[in-house]
Amino acid sequence: MVLLIINIKVFGTEGLSGSNQLVLIVSAAVAGLIAAFRLNVKWDVIQDGMINSISSAMSSILILLLIGALAGTWMLSGIVPAMIYYGLKVLNPTVFLVAACIVCGVVSIATGSSWTTVATVGVALLGIGKALGFSEGLIGGAIISGAYFGDKMSPLSDTTNLAPAMAGTDLFTHIKHMMKTTIPSIAITLIIFAVIGLVGNPEGTIGQVEEISTVISDTFTINGWLFIVPVAIILLIVKKVPAIPVLLSGAILGAVFALIFQQEVIRNLATILNIEGGISLQSFKIVMMALYGETSIVTSNEIVNELLITGGMSGMLYTVWLILCAMAFGGIMEVSGMLKVIAEAVISKVNSVGSLIAATAGTGLFFNITTSDQYLAILVPGRMYADIYRKRGLKGENLSRTLEDSATVTSVLIPWNTCGATQASVLGVATLTYAPYCFFNIISPIMTILFGYMNWGINYYSKKEMKLINEEEIVA
Repeated sequence: MVLLIINIKVFGTEGLSGSNQLVLIVSAAVAGLIAAFRLNVKWDVIQDGMINSISSAMSSILILLLIGALAGTWMLSGIVPAMIYYGLKVLNPTVFLVAACIVCGVVSIATGSSWTTVATVGVALLGIGKALGFSEGLIGGAIISGAYFGDKMSPLSDTTNLAPAMAGTDLFTHIKHMMKTTIPSIAITLIIFAVIGLVGNPEGTIGQVEEISTVISDTFTINGWLFIVPVAIILLIVKKVPAIPVLLSGAILGAVFALIFQQEVIRNLATILNIEGGISLQSFKIVMMALYGETSIVTSNEIVNELLITGGMSGMLYTVWLILCAMAFGGIMEVSGMLKVIAEAVISKVNSVGSLIAATAGTGLFFNITTSDQYLAILVPGRMYADIYRKRGLKGENLSRTLEDSATVTSVLIPWNTCGATQASVLGVATLTYAPYCFFNIISPIMTILFGYMNWGINYYSKKEMKLINEEEIVA
């Protein structure tokens, strides 16, 4: 943790380019040495721990690469520029931050994925916000606040299903119980964004917004047909089609729509990149480059030029590298038993309902920092605290809610966590730049701790239920 903090201070936003990864490798090596020579853990066990940990993140890595491909073709096809164009017609600086948060929340509830929401609607909203003159950090905070609110409340979300599974409760009881802390948290967040919109003074002007809209419409063929692709993707996700085939379908549809609607853009890029041959060959090469590499569409406006850059799959490789290093470190810490020892030390200090919930929230944040993965931050505390909650007479939904209020939402605030690194890559905004403005993610763990100490919204077992639990434990 000390090395990472120093590293972020020295390298700043460039930490993701390799220095954070090296710090995690060094930390994994130190953890491995302690495990091998102090705890007598065999190398085969350590290696299996790393491999199993990395394996658990493989679906996230594939999703991340496909998000890069989707972003590339959605930019080339004009889908994201169309979202920006129409968004500038509808939104104004006063309501933009509130609207961005609400839109991302609605999309995330419908899709069950904060990552997909940020990579699609979020990217477009970032462009709109920058055109309106808001800072990248503030826009990112509004996008992520809404996306993670929706992710928490959606029955389609993986973390929303994982948390009750670990705590021993059912999905809809968990969601209903979460509303007690989540609704106040998002309400406060929207009030803060509304106040900023009313009293803030973004640098954008009406003339600048009109110029950006004009440049986009002059560069791309903008029409309503382009929205067929995002609507189709949302419908697929609502139908519970898995994320990987959905994102691949979105990337391919984006490529097809680029070929149909943006031939002029393709020809201009081919000229800039000195790609010779007929239009068929040029189209093939440009579409492939949008899928796997950096694509930069040049216009007469510098602000628009910044909005029209994507990195494709290759733009996600630094994040993939970080995930591999983080999961290797987390795997050693878990398989060696070091995480368990730390957790037991925390549990020994718990003496009330409030302190138990605060300890759970703190443990979720701690594991997000040390294991760099939100799934481990839900799984390990979930296993740790399940029996303690039950013995204290607290129903499982109290634990599952606390896990979501801490582990799920704080993961995106940590630069070396898989979520923080991913959203920084997708939005092109450093984690520490947007983190102070992720008001929902900051308020949620505070809210759940407050409810714990005030004994608000806590569900207890009845005396009859506790008697049955005690009898089951005696039989066991």
